[in-house]
Amino acid sequence: MTGASNVLIPSVDILAYVFFVVLSIGLVSLLISKKFNISYIPLFIFFGILVGPLLGLLNRTLAHELFSYIRVFGLVMILFTEGHTLSWRMLKRNFGTIITLDTLGLLITALIAALFFSWVFDVPLVVGFLFGAIIGATDPATLIPLFRQYRVREDIETIIVTESIFNDPLGIVLTSVAVALLVPEASSAKVLEGIAGYVGIYPATVLFFFYQMFMSIAIGVVLGMVGYNILKRARVMNFPEVIIFSLALAFGGFLLGEFAQASGYLVATVTGIVLGNHKVFFRDDPGTVKRIMRAVEREVHFNESLATIFTIFIFTLLGASLDPTIITSHLLPGLAVALGLMLIARPLATLPILRWRSFKEYLFIALEGPRGVVPAALASFPLTLGITYNNPQLVQWGEIILSATIITVLASVIVETLWVPFLRKRLLEVRSIEKEMREAGYRPSS
Repeated sequence: MTGASNVLIPSVDILAYVFFVVLSIGLVSLLISKKFNISYIPLFIFFGILVGPLLGLLNRTLAHELFSYIRVFGLVMILFTEGHTLSWRMLKRNFGTIITLDTLGLLITALIAALFFSWVFDVPLVVGFLFGAIIGATDPATLIPLFRQYRVREDIETIIVTESIFNDPLGIVLTSVAVALLVPEASSAKVLEGIAGYVGIYPATVLFFFYQMFMSIAIGVVLGMVGYNILKRARVMNFPEVIIFSLALAFGGFLLGEFAQASGYLVATVTGIVLGNHKVFFRDDPGTVKRIMRAVEREVHFNESLATIFTIFIFTLLGASLDPTIITSHLLPGLAVALGLMLIARPLATLPILRWRSFKEYLFIALEGPRGVVPAALASFPLTLGITYNNPQLVQWGEIILSATIITVLASVIVETLWVPFLRKRLLEVRSIEKEMREAGYRPSS
């Protein structure tokens, strides 16, 4: 059987075939990654292209239809799970650097990328801004295993990984703003259009961004508190009920965020942060804390595996759904945009952190911002909008954005994973345990 038949509703056999192919690709890619110490994300995309458009083992149309669902479920799961890994102590310690990267840095990156994209592809700036918003987020799925593999210093690892955890959902929020500017009839533009009727479109854009950000954070905090109290009072502690509960919490938070015209993805992330740092946010007796900690560890262990599986599906189906002619027709300008993002936009966007970090530390942070899951998951969104709203011009722009995004993701992941050992050796000093403890606020007793 091949995935060559064009069916609107795939049969059980076809879906089972797709699952078998994608999971096989995932296993092979992970084994190759482990064997040669390289990132697995470009391998997922490469093998997806191989079994999809090149060999025809997966139907491109079916892969695209499945991807449109998988990217939503996968992002919720990935962001919810990664939220658990954020240390509140390290967040407070590096708050200035992180918040600057996740707000001013993200916006500068998107704007400079927009200018590059608009100039290279000769499209309106608002189209470039949509590309910049899509490509603005860095990728924790790439950074976390990469930094652990090469033992990057903890404070630098925390800054870059925490930035990526937060700017994933914030990048999605920025993308929804860009979509609202370009496609006013889209559902995500309703709130923006309502605000613009009072203050004008550009002030409304700023207000809409902050509304989505703060409303999402508020819902996530409340949902995290509710989730903690349910764990505590209903004693949802063991497998499988704690897994079912965490999944319901993650997707329930996503639905609440979308219903409030906020970001369901950011809600899921913040909910994960609250649960992952429950010992900091909630004061209970040691027995209760220990019991809840075990429950959270169980759900995180399971959800990490689930998030990895979703990552495999996102990138493999993305590769399988690609039209090679779209990429090859924009290869050189796409590479120019990718290099502009890595070597100009990212370093300029991270300049403000020099007030907190040394020049060498700044340079390492500036050169380590690979794009991955979120940009790849959002890459086909403009094209989908163009097809949905029967807009030929948006379809054309969407194809360019799709190809440029995929080229940028591949280029940044390959280049920025390969030069990590060199940059670490040249730019980051090896710190003693005593120095790390002093900077963390510890003092030896007299």
